[in-house]
Amino acid sequence: MDSIIKNSLEHSISYNEYRSLVKRLVEENSTTGLEKTEALINYTKLNDRRMKRWDKTIKVSDDAKYKIEAFEEDITWLLITESWCGDAAHIVPAINKVAELNDKINLRIVLRDENLGLMDAFLTNGGRAIPKLIMIDNASGNVLNTYGPRPTEATNYVNRFKAKYGTLTPEFKEDLQHWYNNDKGQNVIKNLTEILCELQPTVCL
Repeated sequence: MDSIIKNSLEHSISYNEYRSLVKRLVEENSTTGLEKTEALINYTKLNDRRMKRWDKTIKVSDDAKYKIEAFEEDITWLLITESWCGDAAHIVPAINKVAELNDKINLRIVLRDENLGLMDAFLTNGGRAIPKLIMIDNASGNVLNTYGPRPTEATNYVNRFKAKYGTLTPEFKEDLQHWYNNDKGQNVIKNLTEILCELQPTVCL
């Protein structure tokens, strides 16, 4: 495991580099990942616009900002994603907003299809669901926690629908996008702040 994480970190990029990559792919009419279908290319174009909007508009409350800034342990957040992923377009900018508030948090990004060994070590219910955030202690190299592929409220929303209907319909996926638009990244920020409080309880005192 240590070697898989180390290798992935060596090939990781910053959030700004990831955003530049996605913008370039849009210009080239392409996408990340092993498949370069027209549908995935179109999702990448849509997601680039979503991320651009969230980069400008996501807000962090003063209470959350205080707790995030109080975190004092050096950690790396290794994030697995792809440019075509609809959930990631809403979640990744919110994760970056949190990481930007504390220089103890080093956010690094890798692409799923280029890091399947890492992805397969952090499956969700047996699936390669993204985005997936791996929180690593810099001193020990230990994995402290993971997060994703969806924030808690969206996960509950999805699970309830699956339990009732068995699978996610196109109509539901559209409803989920509306949920993300209405939430404005706040569930992600809340979840991440709670994890930081668990890792360092004095943050929330």
